[in-house]
Amino acid sequence: MATVFQGLAVRTPFSPPNALDSNKSLLHPPRSLSVSDRKGGLFIVRSEGRTNHVLRPRSRSDQFITSAVATKADSSSVSTASKPGHELLLFEALREGLEEEMDRDPCVCVMGEDVGHYGGSYKVTKGLATKYGDLRVLDTPIAENSFTGMGIGAAMTGLRPIVEGMNMGFLLLAFNQISNNCGMLHYTSGGQFKIPIVIRGPGGVGRQLGAEHSQRLESYFQSIPGIQMVACSTPYNAKGLMKAAIRSDNPVILFEHVLLYNLKERIPDEEYICSLEEAEMVRPGEHVTILTYSRMRYHVMQAAKTLVNKGYDPEVIDIRSLKPFDLHTIGNSVKKTHRVLIVEECMRTGGIGASLTAAITENFHDYLDAPIICLSSQDVPTPYAGTLEDWTVVQPAQIVTAVEQLCQ
Repeated sequence: MATVFQGLAVRTPFSPPNALDSNKSLLHPPRSLSVSDRKGGLFIVRSEGRTNHVLRPRSRSDQFITSAVATKADSSSVSTASKPGHELLLFEALREGLEEEMDRDPCVCVMGEDVGHYGGSYKVTKGLATKYGDLRVLDTPIAENSFTGMGIGAAMTGLRPIVEGMNMGFLLLAFNQISNNCGMLHYTSGGQFKIPIVIRGPGGVGRQLGAEHSQRLESYFQSIPGIQMVACSTPYNAKGLMKAAIRSDNPVILFEHVLLYNLKERIPDEEYICSLEEAEMVRPGEHVTILTYSRMRYHVMQAAKTLVNKGYDPEVIDIRSLKPFDLHTIGNSVKKTHRVLIVEECMRTGGIGASLTAAITENFHDYLDAPIICLSSQDVPTPYAGTLEDWTVVQPAQIVTAVEQLCQ
C-alpha cells in the first residue's frame, strides 16, 4: 500500500507561489538583525522578551503595519536567552508537538499531499517521513475527498490520523466526508465508533495568495455537529493545541494562519498541553472586552497600544476554542467591562463573530451597557492585489475607532 501511494504522490500545482520554496529566508531569518532592522519583506518586533518575525507589507502605506506583531507591554529587559525553555517558530512548534505525540503513541499517523519527503507545504512535517517511514507519514494523491475519508476510516479502526490540507480551501472538496462522516459517525453508529482525527492546515488572508487560497473555513465548519474547532496564534498554544487535539477522542479541526508560521517564541522544555475548550487571557483590562483569535490577535494588540495612550484599558481575550466557546472566561470578562468588541478575520455573514454575538447576547445581555460591535472581513472574495487585500480585513485603526465608539 505504501508503494502505491508513494508512486501516486506528486507535487501539487496549487502549491502557494509564496510558499517556503520561494521565501526560504522567512524560515531562517538572519540572526544578526537588530530590533529596528528591516530587510526585504521581513519586519522584526521585539516585545515581552520575545522576537517575532513577520511579513512586512510591500508597497503599502506605512500608516500602520498590517501584519506586525504587538503584545502586551513589558518593561522587562531580560534577554530571552536567559529564560528557561527553547525558542521555536510556530511551524516548528507544531512539528515538535506532532513528533512528541508520534513518539508517545504508535497509532498516530499523518497523511496528505506532500507531507512526506517534501515535508509539507509549510514544512510542518519536515523530517518525519525519514524518522517514521512511509506508512506513518503517507504522501497521498491530490484527492482531498479520498484521503480525508481514508483518515476517517483509519480513525474508526483505532488509529489517530492527522490529515493535512495543503491549503484549507482545498478541504471544501472533502466537506461531505467531514460533515456526514467525521462529525456524525459516533452518533449514527450508536457510539460504536470514535473518530479521533485531527484535520489541520494553513488558511487565512495574507501573502497575496488570491481568493481560492485565502479561505477562512471556520464559518463553513462551525455548524457541523460533533466537530471541535481550535485556532492557534502563538508557538506555545500551537504546540499545546496540537498535542491536545491528537489525544482527543473527538474530531478536531486545527486552524493555522499562513502569516503566523514564522512567529518566534520561547516555550517550555517540559511537556504541556492546552485545553481545547479554554480561551486565553492575553491582556487584562477594565473598559472593554475585545474577543479575537488567530492573526487578528496581533492587530488587536497593536491597536491596544494606541488605546492605552488614549487612556483606555482594553481587556483582550484570544478565544482559541472556536467550537465550543469558552463562555466562562468570556462571561466573567463581560460582567467586568460591560462592553464587547469582536475582531475576526472570518466573513461577517454567518461567521464566528455572528455566533459569538448571539451567544453573548443570549447569556450575558443584562450585563451589557452598549451594543456588541463585531468587526469582520468583508463578504467578498479576497482580492489578489495587496492594497485591496488589506481593505477586505480589519485593520488596527478600525479597532481603535470601534473602542472609542463603544466607550463614549
